[in-house]
Amino acid sequence: MASLEEKLRLLPSDPGVYLFKDAQGKVIYIGKARVLRNRVRQYFQEGSDGRYQYDSLVAHIADVEVIATDTELEALILENNLVREQKPRYNIELRDDKSFPFLRITHEPFPRVFLTRHPVLDGSRYFGPFSDLYHLKGLIRVLRGMLKIRTCNLPLTEEAIAQDKFKVCLQFHIGRCDAPCIAHESRERYAARVHDFVEVVKGRGAEVIRRLQQEMDALAQDLRFEQAAQLRDWLSALENLTERQKMIFAEPVNRDVIGLAAEDDLGCLVILQVRAGRMLGRLDYRLKHVRDRLPEEILETAVERYYAGPVSIPDEILLPMALPGGSLLKEWLRQKADAGLEIRVPERGEKARLTELANRNAQLLLEEMRLHAKSRERIPHALTELQRHLHLDKLPQEIAAFDISTWQGSDKVAALVVFRKGRPARSEYRRFKIRTVEGMDDFACMREAVSRRFSRLQKEERPFPDLLLIDGGKGQLAAAREALNSLGVADQPVIGLAKRLEEIFLPGDPEPHNLPRTSSALKLLQQVRDEAHRFAITYHRQLRQKRSLKSLLDEIEGVGPARHTALLSHFGSVKSLQQATADDIAHVEGIPRPLAERIAAFFAHRKQATAP
Repeated sequence: MASLEEKLRLLPSDPGVYLFKDAQGKVIYIGKARVLRNRVRQYFQEGSDGRYQYDSLVAHIADVEVIATDTELEALILENNLVREQKPRYNIELRDDKSFPFLRITHEPFPRVFLTRHPVLDGSRYFGPFSDLYHLKGLIRVLRGMLKIRTCNLPLTEEAIAQDKFKVCLQFHIGRCDAPCIAHESRERYAARVHDFVEVVKGRGAEVIRRLQQEMDALAQDLRFEQAAQLRDWLSALENLTERQKMIFAEPVNRDVIGLAAEDDLGCLVILQVRAGRMLGRLDYRLKHVRDRLPEEILETAVERYYAGPVSIPDEILLPMALPGGSLLKEWLRQKADAGLEIRVPERGEKARLTELANRNAQLLLEEMRLHAKSRERIPHALTELQRHLHLDKLPQEIAAFDISTWQGSDKVAALVVFRKGRPARSEYRRFKIRTVEGMDDFACMREAVSRRFSRLQKEERPFPDLLLIDGGKGQLAAAREALNSLGVADQPVIGLAKRLEEIFLPGDPEPHNLPRTSSALKLLQQVRDEAHRFAITYHRQLRQKRSLKSLLDEIEGVGPARHTALLSHFGSVKSLQQATADDIAHVEGIPRPLAERIAAFFAHRKQATAP
């Protein structure tokens, strides 16, 4: 495999995308370049550009992969696709915590129309996202009835319809569907109705409404008053929904007005949706990994990430500032929308006022996020109490706890849990199979587990916890101290918490310490200790179940290691397998019917033999 230096020397001069990877081969940053050779080499030149994110990124680069493209536009599209798929840690992240809904039009001969929060790339068309769910649901309900769009989930293929597989439903009888399921409506006519539906949703429904009004008048002239009245009611409901939205512009143009606010490593993107001149709603997005980046860079990346998704492209995008790659972005969006598009930075008038409004909304949202983060980062009172009671030099913001679990000296395991600022940090939980201890020796087990954990922290140059909690009394605490001393760790705060009287043991102190039963510090220690115990017991039971199942199955002729694994994977526990029938067992891959019956008979006989 070529070294990093060789790869840098052989970089092409084409446009394309570059992927930086860390020592584990994980992609940590993806970027695009007009000239790959020049852009990628900039990261490895002497000196720094002063950005915190830049220095940290370069320090972790162990490999680089490049994908050349024919044009810079292709590089832009590929970069967005790869970032959305890989989610690298150093790329700007655009997130919407609310999961805004989209309108989905399925890729079928007779498409269905419904809301979804999880777009699927299966050929369906999507419109949105939408911020006003109440308005959107009302609009869909009215348009479905008015344009007679089907609401059923029937697989309406031309073959199935020709074979007369379906029957009409209530929607046909009440005039809300023209029954394409029985070929009562042609595919072309139905497609025209779906097209009208899309035009109205996109804010371009004036012509559709005018045509429907003419149809209503024609129905009245033909004395079909009931149908005319129904269409009148639909049009009236549609008008009421539209009138509720505030009129912003006289011209019926679709616009996205974008505002940005960023500070430190957080940012907010706000998109005001204006459709057919009316304010439709506001979309809020959170930005992460923006520290030390220029506002223009943040905005350009955020806009690219947003429009790379299955979103509706408007006629015009209003921005608070010019973008470095504005012309490339415009070309990409025009191709994506297959229509004309303008990107403007208004300086005066109503458009400038609306852009300022979007910016102000973004700033308010950022302040709200900071207040929320500040409230979450507030130091719990229990930690300050714990520091006071234990006379710790440092606030114990990170507490690590060990517990040992065994049964008659078998399946010995240790569990480590970590609490940060009084809350479980589950990504830091670890489980250990004890390797070096024979028989029942909890002290030796504790010694091995602590030694393995802290030697790993030393090797990876990671910080030690502010407080180490050992589940147990003097013996377990002494074992943990021996392990730390053997590694040269002399200043690690460590305590033992005995279950029986909830006594706290400190190194070098023969007498236990008791905290008040009502103390928040004691309750926190109990919570951490109990979580470690739960985690250890869960792991121990899993191992016992696997061993128990294996030993039982060893008694059955024809069940070898591979079938052990298949049965355990399928049923998960001895109890589930014991209760299974021969039919259930025969469904396991690799278990023939005769063997399934033999296994079921074995457990049935064993159950009878052990019954009282």
